[in-house]
Amino acid sequence: MPEDRIMDQANEGTVVSVRGSVVDAYFPRRLPEIDSELRTGPEGRVVVEVTTQLNSRVVRGVALTPARGLSRGTPVIDTGGPLTVPVGRHLLGRVFDVFGEPMDRQGALPACERRTIHQEPAPLAQQSPKREIFTTGIKVIDVLAPLELGGKAGLFGGAGVGKTVLIMEMIHNMAGRHEGVSVFCGIGERSREGEELYREVREAGVLDNAVLIFSQMNEQPGARFRVGHAALTMAEYFRDDEHQDVLLLIDNIFRFIQAGAEVSGLMGQLPSRVGYQPTLATELAELEERISSTQTGAITSIQAVYVPADDFTDPAAVHTFGHLSASIVLSRQRASQGLYPAIDPLQSQSKMLSPQIAGRRHYDIAREIRRTLAEYEELKDIIAMLGLEELSRENQRTVQRARRLERFLTQPFYMTEQFTGLKGRYAELEDTLDGCERILNDEFAKLPEKALYMIGDISEVKRP
Repeated sequence: MPEDRIMDQANEGTVVSVRGSVVDAYFPRRLPEIDSELRTGPEGRVVVEVTTQLNSRVVRGVALTPARGLSRGTPVIDTGGPLTVPVGRHLLGRVFDVFGEPMDRQGALPACERRTIHQEPAPLAQQSPKREIFTTGIKVIDVLAPLELGGKAGLFGGAGVGKTVLIMEMIHNMAGRHEGVSVFCGIGERSREGEELYREVREAGVLDNAVLIFSQMNEQPGARFRVGHAALTMAEYFRDDEHQDVLLLIDNIFRFIQAGAEVSGLMGQLPSRVGYQPTLATELAELEERISSTQTGAITSIQAVYVPADDFTDPAAVHTFGHLSASIVLSRQRASQGLYPAIDPLQSQSKMLSPQIAGRRHYDIAREIRRTLAEYEELKDIIAMLGLEELSRENQRTVQRARRLERFLTQPFYMTEQFTGLKGRYAELEDTLDGCERILNDEFAKLPEKALYMIGDISEVKRP
């Protein structure tokens, strides 16, 4: 934590009660504002964020660091402002905690500007009214579940199905094609997950175009609740000051809601439905509404989403879905078949896939791909019991098209070159649409399915 923060020494108070992470402090001169940062404890190492003003002299706050060593009568200093984090280009390639302090043992940051984590969303007048598709260079996403520039997409998937590889590939493509930067925000991450991600991002050579910020699972709920705001402040600098597009990756947005529920419980608020905080909708909106596209750049967000007990009517899931413009679902079954990226083309969807936004041709091709794959899914049971030969001619052609489409929608990634020996490919949207259209027109019916497996555009078809 920065020791050179200017403290408002004139506004000093004392601790009057400590209950776990909840700290009440008495200020005789001036009451600190809501969201103010207070310092107390040994060497001022305990950071408290003010959440409530109990009366004209006493405030209640939540400790963002362990409250060990606090007792009644301990001096408290009002820093005179809210939590801040550093911003600037020198953040690239570094790993931070919620206070903006480096965690990667690469030395301290140079003196730099710091900004409050409590920023207002970009005014409506400054936001871009155009709805544009954000191309990722990943075929199955760009064709069937296109992302919105300045929008939010949900990434659904369990362990071992390729979430991290997909995230790293997007970081790589963001730096190479969009000349943008990526900010990865880990909310309540296991320390093992954070360390593995950092190592993989560094070894893949994309760390220099990324900023990583983490709060660990064992940290105080207040810290886990604020790390998303800290990441957004860093991202907003690149959008507004550097005029760059930013890819913001959040893992996991449910843990942000969970941390908010813990803070609400500590504050003694009455729980709402299913035990969630009564302010769930407001807190989530405060975070999500800052993710937007302006005249100078865009923050495009991909958020890993955990659905409690697979219950899509859970309040956390319902409110999260209300903000998403696209859903990307990873399938363990497709991963076991070697169809990478293991994105389920039937469950993944996007609000951008309409004739007015994507264009009539893109919309028609995507709809025909879905119809073909859906018919193949229905025929799988019959094929398993009776065999492919028992199907009608038309159904056999549908199965052949679907299997070729599945293989064409696989793709070698830059991030997996060292494992697969296949050179990574960035797929242009028009080339992918051409390839899908030609497969649907049976142009490759006489070629084996494997000729379309793990290629970039259709011109790379491996003819026997």
